[in-house]
Order: sequence, then C-alpha cells, then structure tokens
Amino acid sequence: MNLQSLGIHVFERGWLSSNNILCVGDGDASLIDTGYVDHADQTAALVQTALGEAPLVRLINTHLHSDHCGGNGRIQEAYPDSVTWVPRASFSAVQAWDQRRLTFEMTGQACARFLAHHPYSDGHVFQLGGLAWSAHAAAGHDPEAMLLFQPDNGILISGDALWRNGLGVIFPELDGTDAFDDALKTLDLIESIDPKFVIPGHGPAFSDVEDAIMRARTRIKRWAETPETHSLYGLKVLVKFKLLSAQRITLAALTQWALATPYMRHLQTEAERLLQLDATTKSDQDRMSKVVEALVTRLVESGAAHVEDTMVVNA
Repeated sequence: MNLQSLGIHVFERGWLSSNNILCVGDGDASLIDTGYVDHADQTAALVQTALGEAPLVRLINTHLHSDHCGGNGRIQEAYPDSVTWVPRASFSAVQAWDQRRLTFEMTGQACARFLAHHPYSDGHVFQLGGLAWSAHAAAGHDPEAMLLFQPDNGILISGDALWRNGLGVIFPELDGTDAFDDALKTLDLIESIDPKFVIPGHGPAFSDVEDAIMRARTRIKRWAETPETHSLYGLKVLVKFKLLSAQRITLAALTQWALATPYMRHLQTEAERLLQLDATTKSDQDRMSKVVEALVTRLVESGAAHVEDTMVVNA
C-alpha cells in the first residue's frame, strides 16, 4: 500500500522508540506516538523535516508507555500550538504526573513531563490529514491502550496490541492482574474490523494480517497456559530495554537499577524460582545481582547482548 499517497508517513524506529506516524493533508498535520525520551530530538527532527514550515496541529498517543510518549515534551516544545490527545483512562494520571500510574516508575524507565490537552475514548473519530480515523479500546498489553482505524482504506494503527510477529508484554499480568483474555479480545476486535494493512508500534507495517493475528493468539495462549514463560519474557524485556537505552552498563549498575525498579522487585522471588537460583542467606543486593546476571546470560544466549569484562553491552 502506498501510504504516502494518502499523506501517511511512517517513521519506523526500533525497539527503544516506537514507530511514529505523521498524517498530513488538507492543511492538517497530526503525529501519532513520539518514541522514547532518549530519541526525542530525533523524533522532532523527523517531524520537522517532513513538515517544513507547516504547523503540527495535534499529537495523539495510542497509549502512555514511555517508548510511545517519551518525545511528547520535545514535540510540544517544537510545536507549542499543537494539542495533545491521550486515552481518557490515562488523562488524570498525566494531569497529576503520577509516574507510578503511568508505569514509568514501575518499569524503571524515563519520560520527560508533557501536557495532555484532551482525552479520547472508544468511538471517538479523528479527522487526520483529511481521513477519518475511529478509536477502539485495546486492553491487554496496556489496559488503557487504544487502536486507530481508517475504514475507507482498511489501515490500522495497532500500537503494541499487534505486531507482525507477536505483540508486547501483557504488563498487567506482571502485577498479578488477569489480562491474557483482554489481549485475546483485542485480537478478536482487530479481526472483526478486518484491516487490510497494519502499522504497528514496532517493526515494519504489514498486510498479512490474518497470519499476524494467528501468531499473536498462539503466543498469548501459550503464555496463559504457562504464565511463568510470560513472567520470564517480561523480565528479559525490561532488562533489554534498559540495555537499549544505556548501550553499555556494568552488572553492578544494572543490579542497582533493578533494585530500584518495582516490577523487578515484585518479580524477584518468581525469577529466582524460574531461573533456579539459590536465594538462601543472601542480601537483597546479592540476590538481585544473581537474577540480573542470569537474565543477562539469557540475553547473551539469544544474541541480544554480550559481555566485555565487567560491561554488559547491547547487541
């Protein structure tokens, strides 16, 4: 599909920063998701290059995980007249800047403070670049997440509810909240609206939507049958994200980050069991160091990291 002919520009980023989608047309420009704070200047540069002297009218977030809204503040600085829309369920947390509710504190991740001007919810219709996009609630990965669907062209902006080869961690499950069924219901919703083309939060856009849904369903059902595999996956994702940001970090510094990160502390005992670690007669720091070391070993084995002397290095 030729997205640019529809005024849709996709800035495919990576795994530290989400993809950014810029919709331009009829004198209107809207940006959907802004990546991680480390890449905020890059996000602003991409938008400014695409728009030239034209203004950005609005900024919309599919959800407020740090890798999707970390560039909001920088975009608001570059385009002070733009207005920012966030999912209604997240609106009060932004107004109060409650970093625990917004999960930045829980994940040990950073996000520069930003403003939210308007909330939106299921059924809201945005006019973006001359095209109508409908919002759909998409609980699972994030209980407050939204999808955006352009029915005339069958284009879905899926956030982290569906990627070409899976989907994001089901974060409520890391808190002990049942959410696998919610994630499956979101896939049912996606199937029911029958998109022809999906722009995901990470990775390339794709048209083999049925196959992607099947792969995501299989993964969720496997996690639901063996929740410990999801917990271990979630722990590895958190450590990998920290490594993507730091690029190089000592095991000691990575352990200190883990000790200060509520999700890591919450899952420490389960991690020790899953990784078959001896947790007896050790200090909290020693125990967490062993957990982090074991997770780093898993990342090295998968080719996602390597170790140089005392440094853990992103790969």
